[in-house]
Amino acid sequence: MGAGVLLALGTSPVRVEVLEDTRAQVVRADGGQACTVERWRLPPGAREGDVVVDGRLDPERTEALRQEVARKRAALAVPLPPGLEL
Repeated sequence: MGAGVLLALGTSPVRVEVLEDTRAQVVRADGGQACTVERWRLPPGAREGDVVVDGRLDPERTEALRQEVARKRAALAVPLPPGLEL
């Protein structure tokens, strides 16, 4: 499946992973498959970490993803002993 087809048809939500000057790397939410697309194919204002569905930003899914990542990071964090500062 071509990258243009992926975004144009909205076959699944994609997460914007990396933004460069003219290209972006996106990852399909349903399977984790990454591909590179021309940056102009993303909606205006798209940022790394945003979720795009049917060619539009999806703020609710983006926020849910950010919260999930924050929960996982917190679960992996090692608590510092009292008095120890890094």
